Amino acid sequence: MSTIGFDTSNYTTSTAWTDGKTDINVRQILYVKDGERGIRQSDGVFQHMKLMPVMYEKLSEQIDFKDVKAVGVSTRPRCVEGSYMPVFLAGEGYAKVVANTLGVPLYEFSHQDGHIMAGIYSSGSFELLENDFISVHLSGGTTEILKSRYNGFHFDNEIIGGSKDISAGQFIDRVGVKMGLHFPAGKALEQLALKTEKGEKLPIAVDGAYMNFSGVETKASRMAESEKCDKSALALGVLENVRDTLVKTINKAMTDTNTHRVLIVGGVASNGIIRNGLTKKLDGDVYFAKAEYSTDNAVGTAYLAHLAHKEA
Repeated sequence: MSTIGFDTSNYTTSTAWTDGKTDINVRQILYVKDGERGIRQSDGVFQHMKLMPVMYEKLSEQIDFKDVKAVGVSTRPRCVEGSYMPVFLAGEGYAKVVANTLGVPLYEFSHQDGHIMAGIYSSGSFELLENDFISVHLSGGTTEILKSRYNGFHFDNEIIGGSKDISAGQFIDRVGVKMGLHFPAGKALEQLALKTEKGEKLPIAVDGAYMNFSGVETKASRMAESEKCDKSALALGVLENVRDTLVKTINKAMTDTNTHRVLIVGGVASNGIIRNGLTKKLDGDVYFAKAEYSTDNAVGTAYLAHLAHKEA
């Protein structure tokens, strides 16, 4: 038995296939104009509508449809009432057509569900499906620390920490764009940071398991505009600030909940400087999605559909 997944997030069009053991992942990042710090929802929907047929055709060339028994799709950012973003309508509509054409059931999940499942799948930490664990969702628009439990279909998530203002990804991207880097700026910022061993010391704002990044983003952005700015030192300082802020808040969340297994997912989690620091400094068992499964993708959605259909 195999399943297909679809995900149309704010910045990536993706479709995937899995048989529960292996996967095929086809995706493309949406185009963002130089100097821009994001993309309008209407532009995102338009790009998804153009790209999804191309992505699906590439996937179709690699799979046997006779074995496809279900389709999964991300239809909202989180699995809570009122969670909505127009970009997910593009994937939802396409998934419905594919499911109807193949004559198989369609299972709907959240984008966050997909990230968590991609992390469990790619790290091989399937034991997390049996008990409570802490999941940390670090992306361009989200920085949340969650107490999570798989309920046999999706994940029940309780927010126990995270950013009170902008996300870690927004902090990184905004400073990166100020430094002249293309959006999203995480990879380029890391390459700059690796050119030095001493980063700018930036202030950390933490309150228990919650954090703030807007103040330090303002400070770092002003530094980036200075002609005297050492871009490598500032880049390293930004990433070290995110790393150290996350260490403090995640460790606090583990202590508060007496839960010491942590899964870290999302595009920001693919950053090597942040990833290595969290591995060394967190006081628990830490699992990461593989780098290629940390950024937005449909693999987790495909795998959730696989599990859901097995239980149906």
